[in-house]
Amino acid sequence: MSVTCEIAERLAGLRRDLNISAEEMADAAGITVPKYLDYEAGKIDFGVTELFKWSLKLGVDVTELITGSGPKLSSYSIVRAGRGLAVKRRSGFSYEHLASTFKHRLMEPYKVTAPYIAASENADIELSRHSGQEMDIVLSGTLKFSINGNIEILNAGDTIYYDSSNPHGMIAIGGADAVFLAIVINN
Repeated sequence: MSVTCEIAERLAGLRRDLNISAEEMADAAGITVPKYLDYEAGKIDFGVTELFKWSLKLGVDVTELITGSGPKLSSYSIVRAGRGLAVKRRSGFSYEHLASTFKHRLMEPYKVTAPYIAASENADIELSRHSGQEMDIVLSGTLKFSINGNIEILNAGDTIYYDSSNPHGMIAIGGADAVFLAIVINN
């Protein structure tokens, strides 16, 4: 069974167990009911943004939806290099959750690799939005970052902090992948 189907089964089962309607779940993510039901049927790959909104609605940690078990650690958590929980969020990008085993998190930290795609340098940047705030710290490479209609170029060592309910997105430019820490503070 694919990871998408496993997540879909957990999502549908929790929703039914908690007697929450598909309409309520669709509203929580700001999508239509048919699209929500496609997620539950495993027809659409899950993104972190939707999963986080649904985990809030269901009262569970997002890790539980992704892996089937909730985080257990409350004192500290270590994630060794390259061993973060792989999460699909945006096509082509690689996301590693860096605190998936820590319960009652106040933020969601990710190590993100944005692939360099030459054709993207002059194309429109795919934008997303979600509640909360976010801080991105560029570790290597260069990001072309769009936030609320503004374009910023961020190099290794640069940081951007923003209200993530504003349309935002980024691409790697300059001939190499860009790696950054994305720290999402949800509310």
